[in-house]
Amino acid sequence: MLIRVPGQPGKDLCDSHLGVTRRDVLRVGGSGMLGLSLGGMLQLQAQANSGAAVGGPGWGKAKSVILCYLQGGPSHLDLWDPKENVPDNVQSAFSNIDTKLPGVRFTENLPKLAQVIDKTTLIRSMSYTPNGLFNHTAAIYQMMTGYTTDKVSPSGQLEPPDPRDFPNFGSNIIRIKPPQEPMLPFVMLPRPLQESNVVGKGGTAGFLGRAYDPYYLYPPGDDLDMTKMDKINVSDLEMRADVYGGRLERRERLRDVINQGMPEIDRAVADYNLNEYYDQALSLVASGRARDAFAIEQEPREIRERYGRNTFGQSCLLARRLVEAGTRVVEVIWPKVANSDNHSWDVHVGLTDRMKNQSGPMLDAGLSGLIEDLDERGLLDETLVVAVGEFGRSPQRGVSTSGNSNNDDGRDHWPYCYTALIAGAGIKRGYVHGQSDQTASAPLKDPVHPGELLATIYHSVGIDPLSIVYNHLNQPRELVKAEAVSKLFV
Repeated sequence: MLIRVPGQPGKDLCDSHLGVTRRDVLRVGGSGMLGLSLGGMLQLQAQANSGAAVGGPGWGKAKSVILCYLQGGPSHLDLWDPKENVPDNVQSAFSNIDTKLPGVRFTENLPKLAQVIDKTTLIRSMSYTPNGLFNHTAAIYQMMTGYTTDKVSPSGQLEPPDPRDFPNFGSNIIRIKPPQEPMLPFVMLPRPLQESNVVGKGGTAGFLGRAYDPYYLYPPGDDLDMTKMDKINVSDLEMRADVYGGRLERRERLRDVINQGMPEIDRAVADYNLNEYYDQALSLVASGRARDAFAIEQEPREIRERYGRNTFGQSCLLARRLVEAGTRVVEVIWPKVANSDNHSWDVHVGLTDRMKNQSGPMLDAGLSGLIEDLDERGLLDETLVVAVGEFGRSPQRGVSTSGNSNNDDGRDHWPYCYTALIAGAGIKRGYVHGQSDQTASAPLKDPVHPGELLATIYHSVGIDPLSIVYNHLNQPRELVKAEAVSKLFV
């Protein structure tokens, strides 16, 4: 049995009132999930800090958050903000269809989503002016953390993840609002955030410490393997076959004996309730609650078909199972490297075929299935669902806006105007927020910055977005320098 004894809190403690740092975690047992990751995550239950009680419409309605992150930047003009009577090089190759909302049209790529859009709010005015954010990595980092960074590599991409990074918003949420059940608080699946060889930027807890990292569920297989979710391995959540109940009890007693025989250490850690954290970690593994949540094969065949038998669809289904079991934040990352072809949203070339036959149908089934399923189960009222990419695509086909080459069947990066979908937890139903201009180049009214979207997520969970967090240098920083968009809530 490996026992790691904590020392005194160090000066790098992000929030001194919240407890110990990574170095101050008692690690019991050989399992990784019973060590830093799980033990640290379960400390969150004793570290809750609700922040200022700002209140207002939608405040604290969300028990859970599901982010469907459309990594790569989907073309709003070819999905949910099509335009008519525009020049040929702006016009989408796809025909338009009616939706459940009068006067709101989608392209033919989203027939299923068109029938559930009345359960959601559509934000057609996402917008920001980039400051070196034309590449995916920097834009992803901004969307996930609310902050930009000026440290880039010679290639123009951001540097790989760093312990000094700003935290992913999910890490901030579980630090301040940990779940009340013995359940994984934050899960990211089915692949990392990635542009080229920069993997995971914006997807960590950064300066909060690894205890607040998500549980990373990345099944084996490449991005074109549509059966990846059938290969889920959560062995770190399973009890070893030779560890039966009596043996676990003996381990617990041994831990107690060691603690009793080490009074100085016992006094040093008394304020941190480490016995409680260990008990909760043990409870999570022994109860099988988290392990069972990952068992999507238990779902009826018709439900699995509704979501789509592909990686994205089954990831959305798993997200529903996780929040149903008590997970606070689930981030479903579009299962392709940001800057790639085949099933990717980064359509510099080959837009028509890829969106019609690959990414379009997967998004349509997965997202519509998630919204409809949550609503039918009564979970949408307490689950905030957000679908957004790091930017949209250029109104004009075949032009270069980011230094990339594009042919006539492709669109470049476009952060100035794009679309997001948000639903549940007090968000208005059947509402369109904002409006883009004639060519979807810029918002005509009510622009929404990515930081404001993050602030809205925090608000929905019951966290003041302007709450202060302390970085690795003990400097105070707002969770995000923005306010929630109150018009989105009932």
